[in-house]
Amino acid sequence: MEAFKSLFAKPDPQAQVRKCNALLRQNIRRIDRDILNARTVETKTKNLILAADKRATRLGPNHQQTKQAQREIREFARELVKRRKETNRLHTFKAQLTSVQMQVNEAFALRKIEGSIKASVGIMKDVNTLIRLPELAGTMQELSVELMKAGIMEEMVGDALPETEVYEEEEEEAEEEVEKILGEILKDRMDKTGVLPSAPLPQKQPAQKQPQQGAEEGENEEEDTEAMMNQMRNRLEALRS
Repeated sequence: MEAFKSLFAKPDPQAQVRKCNALLRQNIRRIDRDILNARTVETKTKNLILAADKRATRLGPNHQQTKQAQREIREFARELVKRRKETNRLHTFKAQLTSVQMQVNEAFALRKIEGSIKASVGIMKDVNTLIRLPELAGTMQELSVELMKAGIMEEMVGDALPETEVYEEEEEEAEEEVEKILGEILKDRMDKTGVLPSAPLPQKQPAQKQPQQGAEEGENEEEDTEAMMNQMRNRLEALRS
């Protein structure tokens, strides 16, 4: 008999609000971790830019590996632009989650006072945005089910809400943003030369041929530099993953 009654029993509002808050806090903690990780990647990428710039400066404009180092600098700068945009998006998502949490608590508080609850378009819009994010989709789907049970949110079908933007990383970053990043990180170089590593530096007159020993040392230096650049490329791939 008790089991039969439980089928028709109304959900406990206190249990519902606790579950909703638990799901929202879980997502907020995840976003916080992602923000921290993104900042760590930003710092590492800055260091890679500085290391590549020092290497290009040390090798000089006539060295074979200088152009490669300059390309690496700009590649790292483009990666940094992407990471900063992603960090900004994460902050936006966190603000939306916090907004949903406040609105949910307010809705349950009004239900306790007035004895009824109304569907919130604001919550529906934010949840519809957040549920499209792959990293939050599972818990946000679970949250939407709880909110629909409570009557705070109506079922989202077809065009119930305007299509929200799906945030995707852009394939190509604006060159002015890359220039801004490089100007920020390589400010000391700009102050000295007024040149950013966008193209090969001005060529000097070819140096006279050195003795055989000097040529061998140059070859060894090129091999060491190529190994370092390969290591930097591998580190960039690791940052992206």
